[in-house]
Amino acid sequence: MAFHNKEGEYSEVVRVRMPRGTELIGVVEEMLGAGRFRIKCNDKFTRMCRVSGKFKRKQWIRPGDVVLVRPWVVEINEKGDVVWKYRRAEVDWLRKRGMMQNV
Repeated sequence: MAFHNKEGEYSEVVRVRMPRGTELIGVVEEMLGAGRFRIKCNDKFTRMCRVSGKFKRKQWIRPGDVVLVRPWVVEINEKGDVVWKYRRAEVDWLRKRGMMQNV
């Protein structure tokens, strides 16, 4: 749904998946192959993250994309899983709300 706000700017209502529990927002730095990526998360750690086969078939992930990472219970500061990829409108919404300060 789209509308014009008070300033006359064209806006779009966006429903954004927010981090839950231990999930973090991150930016893909490097593709490592075999469904693995190096991702800089908003807690200032760089993690090696994998993408599950189900998610990999639905989404293409490239360097510079903003994703949602769920850190592993073991090696919490080094590894994680990619659980969501944000679209451009969602990334703009997150930036406006200050959710991507450390990324």
